[in-house]
Amino acid sequence: MMIRRNFTKALLAAALGIPLLATAAVPVIEVYKSASCGCCEEWVKHLRASGLKVNTHDVDDTAAYRKKGGIPDELGSCHTGMVNGYALEGHVPASDIKRLLAEKPKAKGLAVPGMPLGSPGMEAPRKDAYDVLLVKADGRTAIYKHYN
Repeated sequence: MMIRRNFTKALLAAALGIPLLATAAVPVIEVYKSASCGCCEEWVKHLRASGLKVNTHDVDDTAAYRKKGGIPDELGSCHTGMVNGYALEGHVPASDIKRLLAEKPKAKGLAVPGMPLGSPGMEAPRKDAYDVLLVKADGRTAIYKHYN
C-alpha cells in the first residue's frame, strides 16, 4: 500500500511539473538569539529568503545552546541554530546549510566564528574573507567552504 501511495505522489508531481523533492518537508531551523541583536534578525531574513523555514527564540544565554550543540566556545558567535541534529553557529550561508542537510556528514554542525563583514546578516560595504567550518563529531574542524 505504501509503495502505491508513493508512486501516486510521484506521478501527480510529474504531471503537475513539480520536482519530487519539492514535495518533501523542509526542515525547520530553530534559532536561539539575543532579542537586541540586529544582525541575527538579518541572518534569519537571509535564511527565509533562501527558502528555509526558521523559528526564532530570544534567549538570555546563547552560549548554552552552542554548548548543547557541541560547538566549542572559541567558534562562538551571536546566535545558534539547530536543524536535523546539527548545530549552526554564527552567520552560516543558507547554501552551506542546504549542502550540509543534503550530504548528512557525521558532524556536530557548521560554524562561522566571529562576525565577519560580508557574511549573511553582516552585509557591509567591506567584505572580509571568511571560512565556514565543519565541526566534526570529535570536535575538530575542517574548512567546509571559503569565501573571499
